Amino acid sequence: DSQQRSKVIEIMGFHKAFENVGKNPGLTVWRIVKMNPVLVPENLHGNFYMGDAYIVLQTTSRFEFSAHLWLGNQCSPDESGSGAFLCVQLDDSLAGKAVQNRETQGNESSKFVGYFKTGLVYKEGGVASGFEHVVTNEANVKRLLHVKGRRNVKASEVALKWSSFNNGDCFIIDTGAVIYQWNGSKSNMYERLKCSQLANNIRDRERMGRAKVEVVDEGSEPAGVIDLLGSKPVIPDALVEDAAAEKSSKQKAKLHMISDASGQLSLTEVASTNPFRMATLSTKECYILDNGANGHIFMWKGKESSTRERKVGFETCEFFINSKGYSKNTQIEILPEFGETPLFTQFFSDWKVKDQSEGLGNVYTIGTIAKIKSVPFDVTKLYTSAAMAAQHNMVDDGSGKVQIWRIEDFKKEPVDPSLYGQFYGGDCYIILYSYKLDNRDKHLIYTWQGTKATKDELGTSAVLTIELDDQMSGLPVQVRVSQGQEPPHLLSIFKDKPVIVYLGGTSRKDGQSAAAAVRLFHIRKSSTGATRAVEVNVDSSSLNSNDTFVLKTPQGNFIWKGTGASAAELKTAKYVASVLGGSVTEIQEGNEPDSFWKGLGGKKPYQSSKGLKEEVATHPIRLFGCSNKTGTFIIEEVPGDFTQGDLAVDDVMLLDTGEQIFLWLGSSANEVEKAESVKCAKQYLEADPTGRDMGTPITIMKQGKELPTFTGWFLAWDPKMWDMSPLEKYLASLRV
Repeated sequence: DSQQRSKVIEIMGFHKAFENVGKNPGLTVWRIVKMNPVLVPENLHGNFYMGDAYIVLQTTSRFEFSAHLWLGNQCSPDESGSGAFLCVQLDDSLAGKAVQNRETQGNESSKFVGYFKTGLVYKEGGVASGFEHVVTNEANVKRLLHVKGRRNVKASEVALKWSSFNNGDCFIIDTGAVIYQWNGSKSNMYERLKCSQLANNIRDRERMGRAKVEVVDEGSEPAGVIDLLGSKPVIPDALVEDAAAEKSSKQKAKLHMISDASGQLSLTEVASTNPFRMATLSTKECYILDNGANGHIFMWKGKESSTRERKVGFETCEFFINSKGYSKNTQIEILPEFGETPLFTQFFSDWKVKDQSEGLGNVYTIGTIAKIKSVPFDVTKLYTSAAMAAQHNMVDDGSGKVQIWRIEDFKKEPVDPSLYGQFYGGDCYIILYSYKLDNRDKHLIYTWQGTKATKDELGTSAVLTIELDDQMSGLPVQVRVSQGQEPPHLLSIFKDKPVIVYLGGTSRKDGQSAAAAVRLFHIRKSSTGATRAVEVNVDSSSLNSNDTFVLKTPQGNFIWKGTGASAAELKTAKYVASVLGGSVTEIQEGNEPDSFWKGLGGKKPYQSSKGLKEEVATHPIRLFGCSNKTGTFIIEEVPGDFTQGDLAVDDVMLLDTGEQIFLWLGSSANEVEKAESVKCAKQYLEADPTGRDMGTPITIMKQGKELPTFTGWFLAWDPKMWDMSPLEKYLASLRV
């Protein structure tokens, strides 16, 4: 029973696979095999067998831990129980600091989906069927993936036959050497874009670049597809799923205390309505916050509560869910005291963070003492942990040999080593990294593609990467890198030099126009801990209080530090200033000299809201898409760290920054979406469990007419982003 399991966990401690976890930022995935956690290779992250259970650990750059127990819809009760048991052991290995979550197939939280930017792939089978996580690099692979979702992308393996198709969705026909992306005639641009990203991900990560992606529109199927599937029948329309019953308001939450004082676990309701007060929680007890009507259950573990109460969290929550008659897919989140998430604290009107750390995005030393020390993020240390090396492909410490070529006139031109780490958005580069492993020569080829590179350069970079790979007898591993998505190992090969990306242009000899007299660089630290410097338009509206900027003028350089900027961003700013040359003046937001504003063309409004000035955000910044493309008006959250590219031009987007709500109207959004989104924004405020002021401003703006109070939430906002559609850009990057 629960008491016996708790005692077993106390005696056993934790599994040896968890001995060194949580030492470095990143994602680690284990598959449960015969009650043991088995590490899943990094290049197969996001692939889940429907018959299995998995544990996913996310370690942030501030050493905050989120442990997720994922259960396939064909997972047996034994596997589910083993997973819950091991998840508790994982939490024990992290000194009880992890937030534990239960995820079920098809009902994953946006936080979980956000770990896997190209989407989730559900595979048939599991451990019991003998299916293993291996790199599907063979030429005889044959499978069909049904890709659904515009933001939370999920691909399910289905029968490889025409009857599995419909004309409203996209599919991936995977034959091993060739990966066909099949677009239904009624699928939309963003569904095709997400399918393209997933197809490329399979090619680059599962096949190590040794496969070809072909885009096929319905009605134009090549002979290879017809030979595989037979003669094509009439493809039916997609089934329009009935809209789920409207969820109850988030405000309908209750709070229950868990006690084992009588020898048996019991639940006592302590608050029947929210928002709650912090004083309701006692550090000596555990509590269940019941928002099951909205599909979510929280368990809060007081630091001085009994070991038994803390150890049987999943079982207690599942018992509660069953007793209330809630869906078996209800999400569970278990939180330690002082490790609360914004989704939990939003139910309290007076929540205050104890001993709040300073410095947004800083990395901290690991320990149990209350006062933690800020230390610099060192991406080169990731490879020393086997688990993190697998996650980040940190094959070594970045000390190997580096060669870089720029694509010019359909050929490779060597880049001067003094310019390594500096990239132009209008160029494509090929980076050959050579190192030794077990006294054997190994190689990586990174293909870096700028967002403003031409179609010819994108295609040529792919062709020349293949040629280089062939010249080296197919030994290198190929990694395709889009501007702004540089993996940690690529950043590490430039040692202590952060990557600098210049605004468009090219670095080719005699091809680069003279640098502008005044230039502005936006520096931000990502959630993985790495900093990048990106050149942006010279305009004071480009500033925001959360980051650091470098302004170069003929009279000298300024380093402008926003109120909420971090020490790591300041360090990068000093490096950028040294690269640009000239004298440097550091200024703090609010103390700018007139010459600074003059260099920017005058002072204008910029993003300087309270949320950006605070070094630790007290409200989660969330982005949602509002769409009626399925025939029913729905609001869907964009998972993970959002970018400007997540703004879909055929939708209305809702950005909640805490202080205000923004409605962004895409140029192709229809009138129904525009009208309904305003209503939904008001309903969204009404449903806020904190009882947020209904007077919270709702700002409506059209695509191309964005205010700096909106664009400041995005890194290096590009006003010319939509000159070419995202799908056109992505298709141009495919191999030719």
